[in-house]
Amino acid sequence: MTKIRVGIADLQIASAPAVLVSYGLGSCVGIALYDPYRKIGGLAHVMLPSLGTGSRGGDPLKFADTAVEIIVARLVEAGCAKGALLAKMAGGADMFASPDPRVPGGPDPRADGRPRIGERNAQAVRAKLEGLGIPLVAEDVGGNHGRTVELVPATGDLVVRSVRKGSKVL
Repeated sequence: MTKIRVGIADLQIASAPAVLVSYGLGSCVGIALYDPYRKIGGLAHVMLPSLGTGSRGGDPLKFADTAVEIIVARLVEAGCAKGALLAKMAGGADMFASPDPRVPGGPDPRADGRPRIGERNAQAVRAKLEGLGIPLVAEDVGGNHGRTVELVPATGDLVVRSVRKGSKVL
């Protein structure tokens, strides 16, 4: 089996039996879309919620909203039917939070009331997928631990690994 690495602000498309892998998701989100009939999937590693949250311009793969659009377009170009696509995501952690919500700086929103970047990333992915009519069938987001993800296009499994939380299959 070939493993294809997906770096930060990167996107890759692969068909079975290849596997897509992205390392070191902290507040970043790994967005996995796949077509269960054609056994083709795509994985993006995004850093920020939307193009408006960064400096003007920049790499559209860095942002959740534009990366979702690009991954859908590339999967359709690869022969997938947009209506068949399913999504999963992982990441969106608050890497500086305490696991105890009673401790200042814990997993509660910031003092100004806005959610932290990891939560905003996850919210942006959900909103974009909903707007495109693509079901989000599983997610492992939040907390204060990093993750590595592997998308297996042959099965649609998103394997999530964490030093603190072990492994799980979405």
